[in-house]
Amino acid sequence: MRNREGDASGLALFAAELAAHRARAGLSQDELGSQISYSGSLVAMIESMRRAPQLDFAKRCDEALSTPGTFVRLQHHTRTTPLPSWFRPYAEIESTATQIRSWQPMVIDGLLQTEDYARAILAAEPNTTELELEERLAARMARQVILDRPGPPVLWVLMDEAVLMRRVGTAKIMYDQLLHLADMSRRPNITVGMVPLATGAHCGLLGAFAIAEDDTNRVVFMETPDVGVIAEHPPTIAHIAHTFDSLHAEALPRSASRDLITKRAEGHDRSD
Repeated sequence: MRNREGDASGLALFAAELAAHRARAGLSQDELGSQISYSGSLVAMIESMRRAPQLDFAKRCDEALSTPGTFVRLQHHTRTTPLPSWFRPYAEIESTATQIRSWQPMVIDGLLQTEDYARAILAAEPNTTELELEERLAARMARQVILDRPGPPVLWVLMDEAVLMRRVGTAKIMYDQLLHLADMSRRPNITVGMVPLATGAHCGLLGAFAIAEDDTNRVVFMETPDVGVIAEHPPTIAHIAHTFDSLHAEALPRSASRDLITKRAEGHDRSD
């Protein structure tokens, strides 16, 4: 099975290998589930590609089926192949960055999305199958592991207040997402700043971007509806960095931004 860009489906490969190794070991789905402390129904859903495997599941399968490293590698494949080819280079840079600055005028930044919010966003793309949706969702959520690694990056996320008001999915999804956003903003390495609607026109209305850097490199990522661009040209990076600084000047302070997020969450909580 291949996705739209011709890559072998990560979920299909994982599912086929899991079914084959389980059968070779003479185990039913329930028996394997019992050995790895997961339900047999989850094993069945992963083998039928209705659920994406998590890293812990892959590690336990390797141990139970005596396949050291096999399912961990396949699980990594499920995370990378769903990403568009034009996004993968940036995802690699993002995974090792020491600082990330992001501007989002339309949606919550992907590194701070809940699974339900991310699913609703990804499901909105036309002609997306359930398999593609699950693969892309797994890949998006896997990107967030950088926030829990030892020595996580310093993350600065600026967003327009309209992001908090646009309902993505149900009112509950939005309520949970905004509470998650407020909670993440309390981490010492994460700053979330909101540009209030009262600001009116500002320099960030033309599109989203991110600046990722480590000790030696700095790149800019800019996304359009069907492609993304990585810029490494110093004048371009300097211009985007200046734009971010201008937006930062318009944003509410950290605590006031959190208060605004919480207020907007309560509005969704009262929604139908």
